[in-house]
Parts: sequence; structure tokens; C-alpha cells
Amino acid sequence: MTSPSHENARAMIIGAGPAGLMAAEMLTDHGIAVDIYDAMPSPARKFLMAGKSGLNITHTEGLEMFLARYSEDEGRLAQIVADFTPHMIIRWMEKLGIEAQTGPTGRVFPSMMKASPLLRAWLRRLEDVGATLHTRHRWTGWDEDGALLFETPDGPKAVTAEAVIFTLGGASWSRLGSDGAWADHFAKEDIPVIPFLPSNSGFLVDWSAHLKDAYAGAPVKNIRLTVGDVSTRAEFVITERGVESGGIYMVSAPLREALAAGETVLEVDLLPDVTEEALAERLSRPRGRQSMSNHLRKAARLTGVKKALLYEFTPKEVLEDAAALAKAIKSLPLRITGMVPLDEAISTAGGVPFAALTEDLMLKDRPGTFCAGEMLGWDAPTGGYLLTACFATGRRAGQGACSWLLDSAAPNGQNGATDKGDAA
Repeated sequence: MTSPSHENARAMIIGAGPAGLMAAEMLTDHGIAVDIYDAMPSPARKFLMAGKSGLNITHTEGLEMFLARYSEDEGRLAQIVADFTPHMIIRWMEKLGIEAQTGPTGRVFPSMMKASPLLRAWLRRLEDVGATLHTRHRWTGWDEDGALLFETPDGPKAVTAEAVIFTLGGASWSRLGSDGAWADHFAKEDIPVIPFLPSNSGFLVDWSAHLKDAYAGAPVKNIRLTVGDVSTRAEFVITERGVESGGIYMVSAPLREALAAGETVLEVDLLPDVTEEALAERLSRPRGRQSMSNHLRKAARLTGVKKALLYEFTPKEVLEDAAALAKAIKSLPLRITGMVPLDEAISTAGGVPFAALTEDLMLKDRPGTFCAGEMLGWDAPTGGYLLTACFATGRRAGQGACSWLLDSAAPNGQNGATDKGDAA
């Protein structure tokens, strides 16, 4: 890493996702030219994929509740997000010419719902103010002199810069560029990395053939899910392998921790709007010649996939006892056997710990080198929280790099990112 200087300062960003582009915006806003390197043929591929079904960019719930969604040991991520709140993200989008649309649950989307118009406007603005994008440049580590090595279409290159910001993502959806390979390069330099774990992922359940054949793909609505002291009122989807979707993602972290501790139960309240006492009273009414299926439909309004789930995990003797049956409906023990593979997770926990970073997200043992986005060691559910944290940490790292370049100038520093030619 070269020493910083005031004039003709230039920075390098490795990773062209939301965190990297936000860092580039901070730097170019201060007149600092930026080179952005990405391994893929085009930038922000995971960002674009997230927008195919509606880009949930942030959330408008109260800030205290919003910040409580984030998990990392020191609580520093919440402080960073508090400096770039959801309302600030909405105003930022509007400056790009993209209006925000807030859904009934508080989730915020671009008005056209897709990511591509937002990304195009963002890239145009960055290009106009001095950011240069280099695609098909895969970072492969450092050389002995501290230069950054890249595999490129023109062969291996070694590049130096006064400030470098890594925004290489986690370790899921590798086909979109987020493969976690950077962790090995960091480890070779004794930079600490917390092992990756799947987050916002599906979980495995050993369904019976009947339930799998009849209900794979079916949503389970109007329920409450509980893992330990974490509870959420959100639906999930049955898959051939188990369960996934919104409600499952909300309890992904505590459920993953429970599995690691040897616990395998996800509690499902099939009728969250009815008390256990009221339900027991209804179920205790004589059913005469009615089948149990009809009794459940009339007394508890339990039908379809909910009834199938009840039969899947409830012993016959419990079905015949009104009090025990009411308890089972209110806290059905759905037995989890594992998680889907890491690469299939929407996001990953693990990465560079905050303890290894300054307040500006610069590596303490590598001055001038910053990290941001999902490659940091934090976790959060879907619902706008992931992207908000990527934006906020990219912004903080970009601001930190600005300070490094403009406030800590050394008299004989080498200016700009320098291509040293073919690497040895």
C-alpha cells in the first residue's frame, strides 16, 4: 500500500456490488478518482438477481426495531446503519431519479420494483464523476511487495493504490460472483475471518411421501413461528426438502444456532389468533360420528396444509385428547434435520470480524485497506435489512478511505492506482 497524498488521489474498490458502488460514491463525491474491479463480466449480479422478484431495498419500521434486527458481537453495525437510515436511502434513490414505493408491511421498493433501472442510473452517475469499472478482473491476493494481483482477460496484473476497499460479498450464490474465495487470501495474510455459515436459507425436514407429494410448494399462512425466545408472525413455504421463505428467514439465525446445539424443533402456532384455552373448549365438544378431519375443520377451522402438518407431527393419542390437541395446534413441533447447502443461502453469516477493524472499517493491521458489505461478520434477516447494511457499511468505508487519503497525506506518496503490468 502506498502512502496517501492530497493531489490526484485515486482509490481502488474490489467488488462491484451495492457496498462497493456506495463506497465509490463517497470517494467520487470528494473528488477522488476510483477504479472498481469485479471478477464478473458485469457488475452487481446478485443485486440484480434480488430485484427480479421485487427489489426490497430497505424497511420503514421504527429505527429502534430496525437496528435490533442486526446481529454481530460488538453492536457496531447498528451504529453504522444508524448513520445511513432507511429514510436516507429513500432520499438517495430519489436523487437518482428513482421513486420509492412502500408496501403494506413497511418494506420499501423502487417504484418499478426492479433493480436494473436503479443500477443503470447509479453506474451512469459514478462514471460521470470519475469512477472506472474494470470487469473480468478476479482478485487473487497480494504479491510480496503488497501489490494486488488480478487475473484478467489480458493476463495476470499487479496493481497498487493509496487506498483499497474490499467489498467481495459472502459465500453464497457463487455463480453470481459471491464465492467467498477471498477468505483464503485473507487467511494467508493472517487477517482474521470468521467461518461462513448459511443465513436466510431453507431448512431440511424429513417429510412423509404423502405430505411431500401433496403439498410441496404450498404456502403455510397466518401462523406464528418460534425458536427459543425469537418469534415471528410470517408465512413459510413447504419444499420437497423442507421449509423456506419469509418466516423461515426471520428465524434463520436462532434456528441455525439451535441446530448447532443439537436442538431440532421449530414451533409452529397454526392458529395464532385463538387462545389454547378457547381452542381446547371447541375441540372438547362431542363430535359424534364426524371424522377427525371434519371435527378439526368445524371446531378449529383447520384444513388443507395446516391439517396435514398437524397429522405429520402429532401422535394418534394426542389427536384424541382435546387439551393435548389444542396444545399441539398452538405449538406444533416441526422437526428440523439440517440446512440447505451454503451456496444456496440468500446470505451468509461470518466474515471479517469488527474487532479487526477501526471505526472507519479499515483493517487495524493493514493501514489503507478497508472492508465493507456482506464480507463483514454480521447477520440479518431479509426484508431490506441486508441491502441497507451493505449500503451503510460501503458508505462508512468510503468515508474512511476519504479521510485516509485526504487527511493523512504523506509528503512523498505515490499518487493513483498504478498498473505494474504482468504479475510474476
